[in-house]
Amino acid sequence: MTAMAPARTEPDLSFLLDHTSHVLRSKMSAALAEIGLTSRMHCVLVHALEEERTQAQLADIGDMDKTTMVVTVDALEAAGLAERRPSRTDRRARIIAVTDDGARIARQSQEIVDRVHRDALATLADEEREALLRALKHLVDDGLADPVEAPRTARRARQAR
Repeated sequence: MTAMAPARTEPDLSFLLDHTSHVLRSKMSAALAEIGLTSRMHCVLVHALEEERTQAQLADIGDMDKTTMVVTVDALEAAGLAERRPSRTDRRARIIAVTDDGARIARQSQEIVDRVHRDALATLADEEREALLRALKHLVDDGLADPVEAPRTARRARQAR
C-alpha cells in the first residue's frame, strides 16, 4: 500500500522563488564571467564606489562571510581593480578603494547586470513586470524581510544534471 501525498492547496512559493533565483544567478555568473568578474566581485566594486566602506561593511552588504570576502578582495587586488587602504576618517580602519580600472569595469559590469535583469523580465507584459517587482519589494520590506534562526541552515537541494 502506498501513502497518498497530501494535497497541495497553495502554489509552492519556496520552489518558485528558489528556482528563479538559481537560474538568474547562473545567468548572471555566466554574463559577468565574460569580463572576468564574479557576482561577488561586481557587488564589492559597485558598493565600494558608492562611499568609503570597510571590508566588513562590504561583506555585510554582499551577504558574504569573512573568508569569502577576503578571497574576493584578494582577487580584485590581483586584477588591479581594487586595493586595501587606510580610511581617511579612521586610521585604524582599512577600506576597499576601487582603482580607475576597477571603476571602468564596475560600469561595464553594471550594464551587464542591468541587461540580465531586463532579459529575465522581458517575457512579462509591462503591467506584470511592474506588479511582480512591487510585490517582491513589499515582501523584502515586510513579510520576508528578515531570516529567522533555525536549528539547521537551509540548503539548496542538489540539482539533477
